[in-house]
Formats: sequence, C-alpha cells, structure tokens
Amino acid sequence: MLRLDGVTVRFGARAALDAVDLAVADHEIVCVLGPSGSGKSTLLRVVAGLQPVDGGRVLLDGADQAGVPVHRRGVGLMFQDHQLFPQRDVAGNVAFGLRMRGAARPEQAARVTELLELVGLPGAGRRAVAALSGGEQQRVALARALAPSPRLLMLDEPLGQLDRGLRERLVVELRHLFGRLGTTVLAVTHDQGEAFALADRVVVMRDGRVEQSGTPLEVWRRPASEFVARFLGFDNVVAATVAGEAADTAWGKVPVPAGAPQGATRLLVRPAGVRLGDPADGLRCEVDARTFRGHHVAVRLRPESGPPLEAECALRDAPEEGAVVGVTFAADEVVVLD
Repeated sequence: MLRLDGVTVRFGARAALDAVDLAVADHEIVCVLGPSGSGKSTLLRVVAGLQPVDGGRVLLDGADQAGVPVHRRGVGLMFQDHQLFPQRDVAGNVAFGLRMRGAARPEQAARVTELLELVGLPGAGRRAVAALSGGEQQRVALARALAPSPRLLMLDEPLGQLDRGLRERLVVELRHLFGRLGTTVLAVTHDQGEAFALADRVVVMRDGRVEQSGTPLEVWRRPASEFVARFLGFDNVVAATVAGEAADTAWGKVPVPAGAPQGATRLLVRPAGVRLGDPADGLRCEVDARTFRGHHVAVRLRPESGPPLEAECALRDAPEEGAVVGVTFAADEVVVLD
C-alpha cells in the first residue's frame, strides 16, 4: 500500500530523512521507533503531504504522490495532542472528515454512532470535548481519524500523553480494533513497549535512517547494532573477539551461539543470560544495587574487571547489596552485534 523510495528531507545542512526506503503492506501495522530527532514525525508528515521531499518518491497503491495535495491522498493522521475542536461536541469532531467529504447528514450520523461504539464511547456524541478525560479524548481523535475510512491511518505518538496503565490497556484495544477493521497503520512512537505490543513490524530509526526493521520478536531477540541494543534498554555491551564458540572480552571468556561471526566485534549479553552463583565459580562481582521490576529484580554488578553488568533474577533469588557473587554467561542470551 505504501512505499518510500530513497526519500530525503533536508533542513539546512541536516538530513531529517536520509534516503529512507520503507514499505507497508495492506492491513499491516508498522511502528516506527527512535529517539527524538531521528526523523519519525518528519516521515509521517512526508507521507501525509505536509512536508515536501528533497529527493525520492512516496507511492500509495503504486501511485506517485508528488504534487498530490493532503486532502486527496486518502490518509488519516492522528496527532500526539489529538487536536480536537473545542467548540464542537464529540459527534461534531468525529463527523468532521465526513462533512469535508460532502457526506449526507444521515450518513454522518450513522457513521458517528458506529465509530463511538467501536472505540468504547457509545452515546457520547453530545458530550463537550473539555469534559472528556485524556483517554476519552484519545478515543474521539481515533474515531475522527477513522471516520472517512482512510486507506492508511497514521498515528503520531498516539498514547504519549496518557498514564502508563491506560496506555497499556488502550494499546491492546487498538491492536484488536485495527485487526477487526483490517486497517493499515503507520505509527511513530518513542515508547518501545507501546510499539512492540501494537505492531506487526517494528522499524528503528537513527539520524534520519532506518537502522533495523523486523517483527517485534526479531528486533528484540537480535538487535542489529549497538545503537538498537542500547535504545531497547540493553546495557551489557562490550568489545569482543570471537573465536569458535567463545569470545574474549573484558569479562573474560563469554560463550557465543554456534555459527556466530568470527573476529573483532561488539557483544550483547542480555540480563537474563547473566547467571549468578558461588563466588568461586566464574567472574567475581560485587552487587551494587537491586531494583524491583515487578516480575523480576534487576541486579547491578561491579565486576573485578570490565564494565558494570546487569542481571535479572527472581525476587527470592536476588542477592543482597554488597554481596559477592560469581557470574557465568548463557550462550543463548548472547548476541553478536553487526
């Protein structure tokens, strides 16, 4: 449905998008992740027609969108701050796109009723926007974006202003809703949990370029680079030289998966692969800190040699701060980075 071929956008000397290639299939949910300034929102604006390109092409259903105005692209865009019309009630907001399209009043009313039920706000049409909670405003903004039946729905940090509990609940509801409707979605977010819960495919951006693209499981299990690993929250990264099925590192010998690339590289050890045992067995480390993370405890370790390590273990197994432990590594939790 959507294809970007070598799309470049420059703001002065800086490339906000640098020859970006991206494809989104019919009925696919793609989430673009990245830190501030990585080009995520610029990418959405380019697809919507709100930002001209300095190079490359944007194609929708195979048609080049060069010169096609925003209102003729058939895409819906939901902004981070929702941008609801405060002077209109809920129904007036949801019906806005239908009115712009010239839909008859009975069609507008039926579509508004259908969508408010769909987003969990039945009967809310006459409510004032100012009287809605943040979660309710998010649902109204979503209904408004869906009302004209866009061929592509784009979301810009759709849940960014909501508290964590509501965000986690709504992202599950959104995925279910998009699945029922068969909606094609391109969303941008800086929240990896949100992206991984919502998306069929995750795209990680850095400095205007695509750093990695894959299913949430692929990206989580095998970050393509140190940047992606650290962006996902993994800090156990170290220089290494791989020979056979082991690597020489500042932490000593670390086992690597069979078939790992050989030679000088960078190595990621997931916290789940840092095993704690008797100080006599493995790399001696002192426990610097323990952090409760709900289903596990994150344990920060200071090794006798090498950079700090993070391990995770069950609450009942977590050593006390100041304790000395021996660390070994599990090869199936080690990733050789490109």
